[in-house]
Amino acid sequence: MFEQLDLDDELCRAVAELGYIEPTSIQQLVIPAAMEGKDILASAPTGTGKTAAFLLPVCQFILDYPRRGIGSTRILILTPTRELAQQVYQQALELSKYTDIVCGVITGGINYGTDRDTLERNLDILVATPGRLFEHIEQESFDCRDIECLILDEADRMLDMGFSSIVNQISAEARWRKQSMLFSATLEGAGISRFAKDILNEPVELEAAPSRKEQGKIHQWLHLADDAKHKYALLKHILTHQAESAVVFVKTRDRLNELKQILERDGFTVCWLQGEMPQDKRNLSMAKFRSGEVKILIATDVAARGIDVENISHVINYDMPRTADIYVHRIGRTGRAGNKGTAISIVEAHDIGIVPKIERYTDQPLKRRVIDELRPKNKEAKPPAKKKMSNRAKKAAGKTVKKKVKKNKNPS
Repeated sequence: MFEQLDLDDELCRAVAELGYIEPTSIQQLVIPAAMEGKDILASAPTGTGKTAAFLLPVCQFILDYPRRGIGSTRILILTPTRELAQQVYQQALELSKYTDIVCGVITGGINYGTDRDTLERNLDILVATPGRLFEHIEQESFDCRDIECLILDEADRMLDMGFSSIVNQISAEARWRKQSMLFSATLEGAGISRFAKDILNEPVELEAAPSRKEQGKIHQWLHLADDAKHKYALLKHILTHQAESAVVFVKTRDRLNELKQILERDGFTVCWLQGEMPQDKRNLSMAKFRSGEVKILIATDVAARGIDVENISHVINYDMPRTADIYVHRIGRTGRAGNKGTAISIVEAHDIGIVPKIERYTDQPLKRRVIDELRPKNKEAKPPAKKKMSNRAKKAAGKTVKKKVKKNKNPS
């Protein structure tokens, strides 16, 4: 029970209203250590309550040590994407609704005037994307000296997006802080180790092993596609006959626009997320998808993190991702918080090379399935077999080796 974690009644009341009864694995690990003021280096799969794991202890800290006068932000939370920033901000509002804690959010794509209005408030908690926040630091419209706790959410994604230098500079500006926390989907790799070494001070390393209830279950398989026409026919069948709500991933904005137009032509109602999209349009797309008004969301990988929508039945990889870890982030949009989900990849011959890499990374096979009326004509592409050498070729190769050996002899 959350009451056993020494959280104030106001926070427990908000938690109960959100429908949370027992703390998840990551919450049980992080909250007590964070409330002791220790630096945290934590890893947990998506959809296991990670956001509340860092929001609850910082909210408790603010209640225990209220602001004495006018000042700048006390708790700074950095996230790699706008969607994730908005999601964390909304959860901060929900958890602190029965308190006087003041929360704000600033991201790219928003008018600077709106940012200034936000930053002029006596913020307790600020959620921000690194690029936009650093612009305010350079313009001296944001002061880091009052920051008491710095939290990096999805630090591995920040590294992927090239934010490490900016985050390190923000960390240096907030050098008077008392506590830092870094959360990542995985703690593997030299990048995360360097990041943690630069930002954290003797951290407690916490890695949650979620219960079966928390993990949910994602069924994964793939369909082989002969060509672009066959690929689209497979997608259309899945959206019509299988998916209740779906996120469809493509690799570029051009591909997104192309697919959007074809689906709309065929009578599907869709919304979309892509890079360099105005924030108001992003928010509108997410609102339509979250409410269920629109059942299909097309997205580039900018949205692979930060989409937290309940009951997404399917993730469809219409274009395969560049790397296996991006695949894992994509499919994590379904099967969240103990729910079941389905991840389907539609694979053309030129994309087959990523499949064994994904299977090794996830340690499970991607089963091949067929739709009877859309069976592939071509068999799965395989690496070309090595040609057998003829006896004549073997003899010639042998003679060449002997000649090289004789030539290289150097009597001493």
